[in-house]
Amino acid sequence: MKHKDNGGVTFFLNSTKNIFSVFFSLGKRAKKTKAFYLISFIPVVMALVIKFGQILSERSDIGGIYIFTNIIMAFYLQFLILILALFFGTSVCSEELEGKTLTYLTTRPISKSAIILGKYTSYTALAILMTAAGVVCSFLILNVNSLLDFSLYKILLRDLAVLSLGLICYTAFFTFIGTFLKRSIMFGLMFSFGWENVIQYFPGTTQRFAIVHYLKSLLPSTSGGRFSFLLFRLEPSSPGTAIAMLFLITGVFLAFACLLFSLKEYILED
Repeated sequence: MKHKDNGGVTFFLNSTKNIFSVFFSLGKRAKKTKAFYLISFIPVVMALVIKFGQILSERSDIGGIYIFTNIIMAFYLQFLILILALFFGTSVCSEELEGKTLTYLTTRPISKSAIILGKYTSYTALAILMTAAGVVCSFLILNVNSLLDFSLYKILLRDLAVLSLGLICYTAFFTFIGTFLKRSIMFGLMFSFGWENVIQYFPGTTQRFAIVHYLKSLLPSTSGGRFSFLLFRLEPSSPGTAIAMLFLITGVFLAFACLLFSLKEYILED
């Protein structure tokens, strides 16, 4: 019995891995991925404009790391990762319905949960890679005069980790929304730029009902200057609590997505 259980787990993991490989490869070539790559490099253009502006005006009173953490990180944290997670997460299920390929996938000898997990991990990996590319380029451009200051790279690594956690968590949430709601994009936009961008500024425990609260809690608390824009009105949770909550939210919504996808009968429209 134990041998059969182990075989079932191995088959499930292999199925998930195969789904990941297929959709990661397809995702790299997809038109929407190329479009998102361009969008993810908007901060790079911003960094270039700011840097050239500083050079032409001969102003260097504002450090590159200050601009990076208050402008570039704000763009990624409060806009770009939400957009990437929304469109990649909801497409885990919706693209199969729209492309009428759901029947083909679900009739294969693989678990429906493996389909969800494999597609989720492949799309999350793609989103993390394109985000990291833009972040690193922006960081290098803005700090080109301080590249030998290795203490700055700790900030870069921390910010990359925070954004990656954000993508992992948000994509899991939107994967569930995509399996649950027909008009998932509309709901996702309202959630992303309504709830997440408003509730975080409410005082007290209310702001803990936003995912972004836990992401911001992983950034260093300061009374002003660096990170002042990102951490406005933040009453942070402890880093340990923030990380635990992000993984808990991810696990819960992925589990719900797998359960719903396994049980729900989807109707393919003509």
